[in-house]
Amino acid sequence: MQIKEILENYYPEQFEPGLVDEIGDVAQLKHFQPQDILIDMGETVTVMPILLDGAIKIMRDDYGEGELLLYFLEKGDTCAMTMACCLGDKQSNIRAIGETEGRVLMIPVQKMEDWLAKYPSWRKYVFDSYNNRMDEMLEAIDNLAFNDMSGRLKNYLLNVATINKGNAVHKTHLEIANELNSSRVVISRLLKSLEKEGFLVLNRNVITIQ
Repeated sequence: MQIKEILENYYPEQFEPGLVDEIGDVAQLKHFQPQDILIDMGETVTVMPILLDGAIKIMRDDYGEGELLLYFLEKGDTCAMTMACCLGDKQSNIRAIGETEGRVLMIPVQKMEDWLAKYPSWRKYVFDSYNNRMDEMLEAIDNLAFNDMSGRLKNYLLNVATINKGNAVHKTHLEIANELNSSRVVISRLLKSLEKEGFLVLNRNVITIQ
């Protein structure tokens, strides 16, 4: 399927026909798998992603102490941090990693400003996406500031289960600890406590939320 057909199927009437044609001419369609790094920290940002399906997690370096999950991207989303780097001609300060398998359109950054002035639908898409990502980042900050690790873990598990469209989280305790910038021992202890509360059931590499 051509990129133009994909856009018409996934986003009917969202973009002007002229914009759909231009995206079809310049965008690259990329398939990704879980744990694939799509954008890395320190890279010069040359493309902006539009997620067609699947999920991508956006990680931030925690000042040499590890990484911290900022938010997830799902169908139709783009990354506010990437957009800021694109418009500011900066290196990436986030890492975008495949959470599930999926497909993403990569838009050359030089087209962004042209389209902002040329197409109202693109301007609305960029600004709406930026606002949505900022809301999610504020939620992540509130989570850090006002929730203890148990509360953060609950929110994280619910988000991951929602992204996977079910109630199962297929991750090891170490993977969860890395994404919450904690230790495996702490996460394992909290998971057992949440199991006793009846919030979840633990199995090997699978956590089922009740």
